Amino acid sequence: MKRTSRDIRTANRYAVLRHLIAKSPASRGELAESAGLSQATVATLVGELTALGLLVEVGFEESAGGRPRSLVAVDAAGGALVGVDVAETYVHAELFDLALGVVARAEEELRPGGSAPEEVVGRIAAAVRTAVESAAAADARRPPRVLGVGVTMPGQVDRERGVAVRAANFGWRDVPLTALLAERLPYPVHLDNPLRAATVAELWFGAARGRDDAVVINLGTGVGAGLALGGTLHRGVTNSAGEWGHTTLVLDGRPCSCGDAGCVEAYVGAPAIMRTLRELAPDSPLLTDDEQTATIGALGRAAAAGDPVALRVVRETARHLGAAVADLVNLLNPEVIVLSSWVAAALGTPLLAEVREAVARHALGSPFAATEIVLSPIPTDPVCLGAATFALEGVLSSPGPTGTTLTAHTT
Repeated sequence: MKRTSRDIRTANRYAVLRHLIAKSPASRGELAESAGLSQATVATLVGELTALGLLVEVGFEESAGGRPRSLVAVDAAGGALVGVDVAETYVHAELFDLALGVVARAEEELRPGGSAPEEVVGRIAAAVRTAVESAAAADARRPPRVLGVGVTMPGQVDRERGVAVRAANFGWRDVPLTALLAERLPYPVHLDNPLRAATVAELWFGAARGRDDAVVINLGTGVGAGLALGGTLHRGVTNSAGEWGHTTLVLDGRPCSCGDAGCVEAYVGAPAIMRTLRELAPDSPLLTDDEQTATIGALGRAAAAGDPVALRVVRETARHLGAAVADLVNLLNPEVIVLSSWVAAALGTPLLAEVREAVARHALGSPFAATEIVLSPIPTDPVCLGAATFALEGVLSSPGPTGTTLTAHTT
């Protein structure tokens, strides 16, 4: 797709700000080197970002000789971004400062039968409002200047139109989610998919930082694989890349929520893990009917304590997951594969160890030897963090101080 001059300017602003978020303060010369831009271009970009209230001058660097170079940094308190992780069982919102540090959190529960668009939109709006109000209460003298909200929705998403094209676990098709949220929230809303969000979070702050080729596996109710190829997020032609959870693992296997059978998700998603537990130990006290979070959490704690039933379930889950991950190793030859999201966090080290062993059995030797398989090291919700960067990208697409001015809202 041909990029416009506005696309290029947005990408350049993004590169400069990303460097400063990772390492602040910095001189214009350092920014030019890291972004591969001329110093004149960086000087213009810094001026635009400063005018937008995103950067601030913070003095000069020490110099052994010659004219000292001025330093700029992200103005962390200059604005706020909200990232929202919409999953099949919850809506989680986090409010970040401009340095992408967490300021406030809020959560709304989604119950079975509560996935109608109006219900989910109401939960999203409530979570965002609670997070913003919590931040305002913590510093009443300076309420947050909210620049935008990034919302992730499982399934296929048209980010340009703000439409949830297909969300199988919600039973949605072509829901205009951004338009519906605009009726409830006074902030710009940017819609995307959690796979892309988790991948960006790992690229900026996690295990994929500094890596050219990485796969971020999202293990939750649904399952997918975010792709970073050549150091950049890979979206695919319709923003649908990464639907690895709906690739066939077992011919004529378990039914999947997508309508097919034998998909990866049908063996390693949270409902699938609960099904495995029921099949192996139908009377297990670890089972909580229709409560995924509680059951997976209990299973993880039991596995960590050495419970034989829990370890057997984790081993069976890892057996299928490892075979599917081996396909990614053979196909993409990545530097790192990251197990992310709440199921991976709950099952933790026991799952990781079993997955590594299973991948070793199925993957080709050379690509497997070059691939690191790790749990996500990000301490906060990686999907919320990535969603906030999508909101930041929306801020940076503003024409700048000579065009349309940046709009923001305080609570």
